[in-house]
Amino acid sequence: MRNKFIIAAFAASFMFVACNNKTNNANNSGESQTSVQADLTKQETNSNNTTNMTTKTIHLTKADFLAKVANYEKNPQTWEYLGDKPAIIDFYADWCGPCKMVAPILEQLAAEYEGQIYIYKVDTEAEQELAADFGIRSIPTLLFVPMNEAPQMAQGALPKDAFKQAINEVLLKN
Repeated sequence: MRNKFIIAAFAASFMFVACNNKTNNANNSGESQTSVQADLTKQETNSNNTTNMTTKTIHLTKADFLAKVANYEKNPQTWEYLGDKPAIIDFYADWCGPCKMVAPILEQLAAEYEGQIYIYKVDTEAEQELAADFGIRSIPTLLFVPMNEAPQMAQGALPKDAFKQAINEVLLKN
């Protein structure tokens, strides 16, 4: 219960910050909005070039999900995680701004926790049936999957320190 509260609290606090930033952006002049957009585009380009060379996250199709994570079609009544390490599953879309903010963080975490956890990504546009099966209505949605326990879901872009706390307290039980 405490872990669910921690994840929910981080998600809520980040959503408040994100909403606050939207208000500030609306009050900025067109010139500063353009420079912010240019900076974001530059960062995306840089992170995309880096990510392509050092990708540590694992992209899943529905078939991959059924084989590596959980075969919910075979066992619809019970969650049975098939992995040998805890996992984070990021349900995202390429056009989603908050998803683009989370992507480099997940790549960094995949490198930091390599060998300890899996970080999977599911493109909700390409895998609409899988997203529907999990009731994904907003993105990013993150599924934290500990070993031998029920998964926990969080919505919204989380900062890196919130991910690390969830990994350590929920997935690795440190």
